[in-house]
Amino acid sequence: MLNNQAQNNGFIINFFRKLFSGEISTLKMILLLLPAALFIAVAIAMGGVIAAGGLLVLFVGIPLVLGIVAYPIFGIAVLMVVSFFLNYVSEFVPDNTPTGIILDAITYLLIFGFLLKFKYNKDWSYFQNPISYLILAWLAYNFLEAINPASPSILAWVYTVRTVGIIMLTYFIFIYQIRSVAHIKLLLKLWLVLAFLAALSGFQQEKFGLFPFEQAWYYSDPGRISLYLINGHLRKVAIFPDPVTFSYNMVVAALLCLCIIFTKIKTYKKVILACMIPFFFLVMMYSGTRGAFVLPPAALALLAVMNLNKRILITVICAGFALGILIFMPTSNPSIKRFQSAFRPSKDASFNVRAENQKRIQPYILSHPIGGGLGSVGIWGRRFAPNSYLAQFPPDSGYVRVAVEMGYIGLILFCILMFVILKTGINNYYLIKNPELKAYCLAMVLIIFVFNIGNYPQQALIQYPSNILFYLACALLSVTLRLDRQERKAKTDKKLAELAA
Repeated sequence: MLNNQAQNNGFIINFFRKLFSGEISTLKMILLLLPAALFIAVAIAMGGVIAAGGLLVLFVGIPLVLGIVAYPIFGIAVLMVVSFFLNYVSEFVPDNTPTGIILDAITYLLIFGFLLKFKYNKDWSYFQNPISYLILAWLAYNFLEAINPASPSILAWVYTVRTVGIIMLTYFIFIYQIRSVAHIKLLLKLWLVLAFLAALSGFQQEKFGLFPFEQAWYYSDPGRISLYLINGHLRKVAIFPDPVTFSYNMVVAALLCLCIIFTKIKTYKKVILACMIPFFFLVMMYSGTRGAFVLPPAALALLAVMNLNKRILITVICAGFALGILIFMPTSNPSIKRFQSAFRPSKDASFNVRAENQKRIQPYILSHPIGGGLGSVGIWGRRFAPNSYLAQFPPDSGYVRVAVEMGYIGLILFCILMFVILKTGINNYYLIKNPELKAYCLAMVLIIFVFNIGNYPQQALIQYPSNILFYLACALLSVTLRLDRQERKAKTDKKLAELAA
């Protein structure tokens, strides 16, 4: 029986080898594929759209599901790709189509695959770090908000906890499933490719105009077009749901390029990365998001503090000089003028309006220690509790939203979480000895830092793909240190073995 099974496996492997090498003749290929083609044609002719959907699930859906569960790095890559493009694809489908369910399904499949693997390889050491403990505390607090007596609707909590609570579970998936430098390099390359495609989309929208379906999306909501059309210039979103997400993702992609440049890679790759950095910053300005404009200098300042050497210092000085010219030079370009206004907040009308809103909501925050309930402000508040006090409040800031929805207790816990994440990342950076892993850790620290800075003027961590990328960066802070220690231990064991021999 075993011999027969081995022969069958050998036949299958040999068949696919011949198939991919082109050894099977065209006539044989036609004879093999013709019955399958006839079956598909007849099925669609008789069953219509239902049959087509069933065949799609059979030939694409099932293998994809199995791949996500069985091959976690593939699953993480799929999650990243879908999180980047889902909003763009949703512009093709009818309104109110629940496209977000796709990301939920991928997340749950990754969790299921993680639980299966952890059942047979229970190693709690992966999660024994301060970030994991604080994330668990924050998750517990999110779920306690379900019974917040001030919450106007439990449905608002259900819809909101998906993007601010459940998505945090991906941190544990990332930290457990990413187990080699090759895994990190693959995911970072994919990150940059996706960001570059997004940048191309933003460039196309600015220089060549909107595609018809993009234009239809902009004008489908009067509130959207009134918000995005400023002084005759339309703020671009590229493939993202809003200009804020677009601009912040361009900044973090540029920082990722900058840190990878300092690793030992081929010169032509460094040139490509060096060219991508100004391109990312250029398309960032097309978004018109003032909150994003202060992020590059903030990141460069932290970079200079953490890595005091000649190359970094020269880079920061040159970048600072170029930034100073850009801030103070006279111009009629609307994108550059909006960029310059970000460094003069007192003269910015929208900044003053936000300051007034924050001052107005302070008494409510102080009188509600656990807040008004998760999802009580924003789109879900307006949908499920349109007559409530918080439904019409524009939180703008991610920190203000936490304070309003989860109270000052939630805000304190959230700030502690962010502090511990950054502190752990900085400590790990100085503990890591491998230069490549050190550079990756530095990139993640800078990315987390700018997301936190950007979370004050805007809501930086609630939209895809920013929320997924943020927790990927958090996980890589610990993964890089773990891999570095494993590498050093392997070298030590090898030396001891050589001495013993």
